[in-house]
Amino acid sequence: MENQNNNEMQLNASALEFLKESAKWSKFLAIMGFVGIGFMVLAAIFMGAVMSMIPTVESAEFNPMLAMKGFISVLYLVIAAIYFFPIYYLYKYANDTKNAIQNNDSELLSTGLGFLKSHHKFLGITMIVVLSLYVLMFIGMIAMGLFAASSAM
Repeated sequence: MENQNNNEMQLNASALEFLKESAKWSKFLAIMGFVGIGFMVLAAIFMGAVMSMIPTVESAEFNPMLAMKGFISVLYLVIAAIYFFPIYYLYKYANDTKNAIQNNDSELLSTGLGFLKSHHKFLGITMIVVLSLYVLMFIGMIAMGLFAASSAM
């Protein structure tokens, strides 16, 4: 495989074998991810059905199960939708890389590696968001603790 720029890069047999092996495992992981997404969607449907069976009783006390009636199904569907994109990118990387190696097509390999970049970028941004939420939760817990301590005096 070679780059179309002035600097030509060729991949030796070991590099091609590593890419081929990476594509195989990536395809396996992507298929397992799609199965997981399917289970999430089924869980959302199941939870929606179960939650709809909870009787609505108008009483003075607050029932947290009633408050979450539709929320859990929607949450599962949102998580499944978010999870779809990195899995799709990984699947496209696996297919494009496998086909590029079989057909000795450097352009298709570039496309496949672009999907791998998108996969990693998505996971990186997701990690930044999750870590930011952890920091905000930690700050919130400290603030609540300080407020509770100051109001107890």
